[in-house]
Amino acid sequence: MTQPDMSQILAQAQQMQAQLQAAQQEILATTVVGNAGNGLVTVTMAGNGEVSAVTVDPKVVDPEDVETLQDLLLGAFKDAHNKVANVAEEKMGPLSQGMGGLF
Repeated sequence: MTQPDMSQILAQAQQMQAQLQAAQQEILATTVVGNAGNGLVTVTMAGNGEVSAVTVDPKVVDPEDVETLQDLLLGAFKDAHNKVANVAEEKMGPLSQGMGGLF
């Protein structure tokens, strides 16, 4: 039985590490916009989860119905969070699948 070439394994590991770091940088550089109510409420979120903007259309600001606005805000935050998670999966997924071939 042939032993694996350690230099080849090390080279693959270094390549994987570089790809992983590049993917992480891409995720951090990504900005997504989550929305709710057909865009009446939007949340702009960076890849690290930091929120940089929240916009609310004045049409949904009703002092008699604060609950709807709260629901829309929550929906927009969830949408933005899901989009960040999807970007992370898109960037990191292929790399995590490739790790099985190292060992």
